[in-house]
Amino acid sequence: MEVTRVRALRGPNLWSHHTSIEAIVACTPEEESIGTLTGFEARLRALFPDIGPLQPTGHDDTIPLAHVLEVAALALQAQAGCPVTFSRTTATLERGIYQVVVEYSEEDVGRLAMTLAEQLCTAARNDEPFDLDAALKQLRDLDEDVRLGPSTGSIVHAAVARGIPYRRLTEGSLVQFGWGSRQRRIQAAEIDATGAIAESIAQDKELTKTLLNAAGVPVPLGRAVSDPDDAWAAAQEIGLPVVIKPKDGNQGKGVTVNVTTREQLDAGFAAASEFRDDIMVEKYLPGHDFRLLVVGNKLVAAARRDPPHVVGDGTHTVRQLVEIVNKDPRRGDGHATSLTKIRFDDIALGSLVKQGYDAESVPPKGRRVTLRNNANLSTGGSATDVTDDVHPEVAARAIAAAHMVGLDICGVDLVCDSVLKPIEEQGGGMVEVNAAPGLRMHISPSFGKGRAVGEAIMDTLYAPGDDGRIPVVAVTGTNGKTTTVRLIAHLLTSSGLRTGMTNTDGVYIQGRRIDSGDCSGPRSARNVLLHPDVDAAVFETARGGMLREGLAFDRCQVGVVTNIGAGDHLGLNYITTLEDLAVLKRVIIQNVAPTGMAVLNAADPIVAAMAENTKGDVTYFAADSSLPVMQKHRAQGRRIVYVDRGHLVAAQGKKEERVPLADVPITRGGVVGFQVENVMASVAAAWAVGISWDAIRLGLKTFVGESDNAPGRFNVFDYRGATVIADYGHNPDAIQALVGAVESMPAKRRSVVISGAGDRRDDDIRDQTRILGKAFDDVLLYEDQCQRGRSEGEVVALLREGLAGAPRTTFVDEIKGEFVAIDKALARLQPGDLSLILIDQVDEALAHITKRVQEG
Repeated sequence: MEVTRVRALRGPNLWSHHTSIEAIVACTPEEESIGTLTGFEARLRALFPDIGPLQPTGHDDTIPLAHVLEVAALALQAQAGCPVTFSRTTATLERGIYQVVVEYSEEDVGRLAMTLAEQLCTAARNDEPFDLDAALKQLRDLDEDVRLGPSTGSIVHAAVARGIPYRRLTEGSLVQFGWGSRQRRIQAAEIDATGAIAESIAQDKELTKTLLNAAGVPVPLGRAVSDPDDAWAAAQEIGLPVVIKPKDGNQGKGVTVNVTTREQLDAGFAAASEFRDDIMVEKYLPGHDFRLLVVGNKLVAAARRDPPHVVGDGTHTVRQLVEIVNKDPRRGDGHATSLTKIRFDDIALGSLVKQGYDAESVPPKGRRVTLRNNANLSTGGSATDVTDDVHPEVAARAIAAAHMVGLDICGVDLVCDSVLKPIEEQGGGMVEVNAAPGLRMHISPSFGKGRAVGEAIMDTLYAPGDDGRIPVVAVTGTNGKTTTVRLIAHLLTSSGLRTGMTNTDGVYIQGRRIDSGDCSGPRSARNVLLHPDVDAAVFETARGGMLREGLAFDRCQVGVVTNIGAGDHLGLNYITTLEDLAVLKRVIIQNVAPTGMAVLNAADPIVAAMAENTKGDVTYFAADSSLPVMQKHRAQGRRIVYVDRGHLVAAQGKKEERVPLADVPITRGGVVGFQVENVMASVAAAWAVGISWDAIRLGLKTFVGESDNAPGRFNVFDYRGATVIADYGHNPDAIQALVGAVESMPAKRRSVVISGAGDRRDDDIRDQTRILGKAFDDVLLYEDQCQRGRSEGEVVALLREGLAGAPRTTFVDEIKGEFVAIDKALARLQPGDLSLILIDQVDEALAHITKRVQEG
């Protein structure tokens, strides 16, 4: 068995809505059924007892080794704690070649699981050892390293529950919610509205106390100190006991509490100095350590934090008791778990000495032994939820503290005996205010119930009912995609929306191109959704990007399928028939939002049938409104777009909007049929987004189809009394549509300039010139810049074969170079002639033609 071409499908894809790893797997003849591999399954189950059933009940026993790989990759992730459920193995038309797809929750973990599954299968095949425990540990460790921590994860989970899209911007905790101009960002538990000044204040403990005191919030007395002598002097001024800590520390690092002697203070100063040069001394407040979480204008959670400790049983040593506590599965080494393992280090040993113990002491049964003075969870402390106990005055003081510092999300540290009564009545105080506070003590406390902290933060970022989305229109099909995308974007812009667009020419933001080349894949679409100046997005969604990575979005408001035709890369990547192609293209229709709209070509039966695959509503378009599917749809009170007596008509039930095609320049008064189809699809999409009809009419009228609006899409020039048309048509269906449009235009003599894309099937290349040979007098063949795997001259030879027996063509020439071919075609033109130039390098070729036209 050989595993090749492993891909990560990062969005909804051909196989499922899940993010998945896809691999091409080649099996030898004997591996096409593991039943022929004597003892294989027994060895496999001995190596991995929990792999589960290899085949659903009732199916035959013909199980290829590729399917075992699928099952193993999924089961390994599941055993490692990853929430994955989907997998699939599909045989291709090639004997022994399979496509294996396995869901992942973290891409790196999914890739590793596929590798380990291959190793497991090989070990079972060859009767070799496989260290299952080591494999699962490797997966768990990697998962813990790359997945979001509990604080950020809780916010993301709340967003997902509300249907708000998210994207991790780094391997850390920087996350974007929403799209375009609706986006918001967080980093851990800090939101984009939090100012750098507020964060800086929170890090300065002395300034924080000054501000809180000014706001009437009780705080312990204290000041910054320069050296141990100054620290002792401050302690005398304040009155023992005191706390000594770094001025801008976090997570309790370098903090020493309840200092009562000069020796303790000197040791505490040294400990604090390991973390910061600026040290402060403040009054020690006896009582419990509470963390109050403020989000916006509300106290949403509160917890009592207890320092790390063990309870004696009269049998085990302190060291053994710590080891027992640390076996709790909730305790991990970092922040990914709800609790952290207790550190048994020099600080813990020092704390034991103060209590009269050492590491090998056996505390009496029931004796509580504290291993640290601070109660931070990061050093092994525990938390008890007390949210329901907080006195309204205590909550008001916490909110006032957060607002005084300027934090939207704030962890307020309070020391007092109880939160059941006001702070002033018990001599307590607020000792710190924390930006980006840890949330795990509130989400999953050691004791008590967890609080919906992530939900509270999402409610601060987005009002209830707001999903942070902008309108997204996805367009796919065989022909007309780019023009349709450009026209939809133009219509949205005419309505005042700042529109982002991707197509085969580039990425555009508000009409300005920010990237060039073929940008019809998911990477470019994701970049548009990241852009803060985009109110709506229109994406050309090509088959290649869907196969490589899936969609760039989880769902769209409008999905458009223009048509499905031959020649659209059939034969590549196991897409061999129109039905295969339709299954791929309908991925965007399957991922239209339930409140969205699928726009489908009713004249194309394969496209029209996609209506069964959408969760949203459907708008059909076709020039002929008498088609049964159109009639039935309208009778049901649903939307259709069609052509009637020179008008484009958008109808829903008895209500109609009519636009004269004479007012739509790119259709040339309705003569160019394929442009009429593009306009119908575009109008249906804009209608679905909710664009006003005044804006739609204005947009149609101002989209003139010149090279600046739709480069390479039926761009018409006047050259010395002849008509020159430049187009990027590159498959038989597109060529047929162009021929239909050209034949409606008068001409004395017609010529065409053509090359061919090398990544098409031989017959598709020949078909292009078979079609052209019936409609053009002169055919000039050239070899384009990139042959896409073909040898020199191979494509031109196939094009010439297609002209064999051409009924109309009387002149054929082969020319080296696109621009040379263009110049020769222009030189042969006489007034009244027409030349169709099928360009390859769109921008460069259009610039070349424009220059020749200007030269006259």
